[in-house]
Amino acid sequence: MKRILSLVLSVALIIGLVGCGSKTSTTDNSASNSQSSSEAKLIGVAMPTQSLQRWNQDGENMKKQLEEKGYKVDLQYANNDVNTQIQQIENMITKGCKVLVIASIDGSALTDCLKKAADNGIKVIAYDRLIMKTPNVDYYATFDNFKVGVIQGQYIEEKLGLKDGKGPFNIELFAGSPDDNNATFFYNGAMSILKPYIESGKLVVPSKQTEFTKIAIQGWDSAKAQARMDNLITANYAAGNKLDAVLSPNDSLAIGIVASLKNAGYGTGDKKYPILTGQDCDKPNVKAMINGQQSMSIFKDTRTLAAKVVEMVDAVLQGKEAPVNDTKTYDNGVKVVPSFLCDPVYADANNYKQLLIDSGYYKESDLQ
Repeated sequence: MKRILSLVLSVALIIGLVGCGSKTSTTDNSASNSQSSSEAKLIGVAMPTQSLQRWNQDGENMKKQLEEKGYKVDLQYANNDVNTQIQQIENMITKGCKVLVIASIDGSALTDCLKKAADNGIKVIAYDRLIMKTPNVDYYATFDNFKVGVIQGQYIEEKLGLKDGKGPFNIELFAGSPDDNNATFFYNGAMSILKPYIESGKLVVPSKQTEFTKIAIQGWDSAKAQARMDNLITANYAAGNKLDAVLSPNDSLAIGIVASLKNAGYGTGDKKYPILTGQDCDKPNVKAMINGQQSMSIFKDTRTLAAKVVEMVDAVLQGKEAPVNDTKTYDNGVKVVPSFLCDPVYADANNYKQLLIDSGYYKESDLQ
């Protein structure tokens, strides 16, 4: 009897030890699976610079919304240096990011590092700037950039009364950075409205500089825009010619143009500021609108764009097709990139409170 009892206890002990071993193995596998799941949720977000307000907001909105969905986010800014951005993206690949969201500095400079991303099974979403000359960009999320230019052109058209046959008026034209694919869309959109009036003589460009290559400002640099405006004023408006309008594709150029106009005496006496367009609704530019120095700025709510990118990331990681609404427009030189285009609107002194403050985009104190 004692032998039988001893045998039963021995068997029970062996089973218990096996059970403990099995339990330990399951825990290890669970930890491993948890780590793997965590790595699968790492998203790389590459932004061009922190020197412009809009990219800070884009990056923070993206990070916040991705983290709210449970993702880990590696958010990097490259100080507008292409090599730095390439290194940051390569580091994201090494860390095991499963999706890269990239607002490129130079849309044609990422071919090699995106090949590495593709080789590692990493999906790429171009953010607001199309990535050029590579098959390894899967989606593009942006605002309707041609429409941005159209709205700017229509604003000038309306405020000058061009549809009513008024004119001629003097105008000067600015375009964005030639290494940013969006700059061409902004320009073409605006010129689709303004060019017929230039050809009919209702709009006159005293500098005669209308071609994109002549009016583009490298790097969207405010100081370069200010210097060009200085030269335009000296060469064409020193004799008292009236400047009625300036087409500026975004706020960083517009703020430089405002500085130049102010230095030339605009805003004093009878020398009114010309109609001046912009884009991004940066805080200094909204203040300039309130003060009558800048006329309007295209409002692209980055919260909306970030939300759409989060939808895309979700779909991609579930092995689904990301939501798009344009499969024809954005050809990067190698492929047409499936895109989602959000709608832009414009803000000016009449509606900025409703668009920017009531929506919670800014606090009233931000604009004082």
